[in-house]
Amino acid sequence: MKKINQFDIFIYVLIIANIIAMVLESHKFIQVQFSKFFYYFELISILIFSFEYIYRIVISYKESKWGGVKNYVFSFFGFIDLISILPFYIKQFVLLDGRFFRILRLFRLTRVFKLGRESKSLRLFIKALSAVKSELMFTLFLSILTILFSASAIYFLENKAQPEVFSSITASVWWATISLATVGYGDIVPITIWGKIFASIISLVGIGIVAIPTGIISASFVEEIINSKK
Repeated sequence: MKKINQFDIFIYVLIIANIIAMVLESHKFIQVQFSKFFYYFELISILIFSFEYIYRIVISYKESKWGGVKNYVFSFFGFIDLISILPFYIKQFVLLDGRFFRILRLFRLTRVFKLGRESKSLRLFIKALSAVKSELMFTLFLSILTILFSASAIYFLENKAQPEVFSSITASVWWATISLATVGYGDIVPITIWGKIFASIISLVGIGIVAIPTGIISASFVEEIINSKK
């Protein structure tokens, strides 16, 4: 593992401070009382993280020219470094709806992933995901097809009995998703006999749908760990 220098330690401390600040800022009375502090702390943090992003691009160029820059910019951590600062600049130049801006602020949380830059385990996990990305894409495609099929089926089975709840296939997607994910919040439930039978079958299918990507990722991760120890 590469030796962590003082600059990296400073960045890690700043990331942790940013996460703490974001949590504290969610409390209304703290946000009102220390609004200026939070604003300037965020501004200074953005400037530092922006400098870090440019610094890593320069270092990548010095090490491997434009190929190194491309590898960094399109890497997992390059992406994390970018989206952790990008919303701030978007807000400065683009007039945003308040709700959309609040969603963008969630990207501040991605800064926590920067802590894993030197983590061997995280790198192995990312490598494991990359090794099975085609299998995971197929699983995602299969999941989407199953959700659409389930939403369509439950719509035709329950629409007459519950026209307000299962008003359309798109409205039924929520039920299909939580049922296949085996979450089952209970806010939407079938009441007809055939609807209940179908829901029971889908719940069992959902166990397999969830287990497939879990098994693929676990097997790939174990394989990467074994290879790293050879």
